[in-house]
Amino acid sequence: MSSPVAIAAYIALFALTGFLFLFANLVLGWLVRPRLPNVEKLEVYECGEPTIGSSFVQFDLRFYVVALLFIIFDVEVAFFFPWAVVFGKATQLSAEPAVAHASALVGTRLEELGVPAAMATKSMQGGDLQSAAGSLALTSFADILVFFVVLMIGFFYVWKRGDLDWVRTVARERVQPLHRPPPPRAVEPSQSILSA
Repeated sequence: MSSPVAIAAYIALFALTGFLFLFANLVLGWLVRPRLPNVEKLEVYECGEPTIGSSFVQFDLRFYVVALLFIIFDVEVAFFFPWAVVFGKATQLSAEPAVAHASALVGTRLEELGVPAAMATKSMQGGDLQSAAGSLALTSFADILVFFVVLMIGFFYVWKRGDLDWVRTVARERVQPLHRPPPPRAVEPSQSILSA
């Protein structure tokens, strides 16, 4: 296992490499690209709709709804990764050949799940390791099913509400005015002011 200083050094090296890669590409693009400004390139263009009038007008709410829904479901899907790690390790521990033949693998898996080394050695000696790992796998599977059901209820609610439809169909009632002015009549040339 690496020391905290080494982990911090790796993170700093990763961040520095990412910053240098980004900065080098931006500078290289600035030096190499042609500079041919014209009216069309200088226009403001956002969200697929050119602006009309002031740029401080409100855009259609559909853009924000779609972005928020994407972020919500994307973050919730990110929770599947830690679950898959725990479920996979618990399933490996509950497998009989792994327990019988590879005690080093069992100790490693228990340490990866957060079980201290002393407790891992004690649990490897007892016969209840497979049943505990099996119950952990079943518990984690039940947890993800509950999570997935809640996620799908939210998805169907958003779908039923129509937030996933790009263009909503709205039935509009046509309100007739109480009084309509009569249509204008054509003026004959003999009634014109100029002909008098």
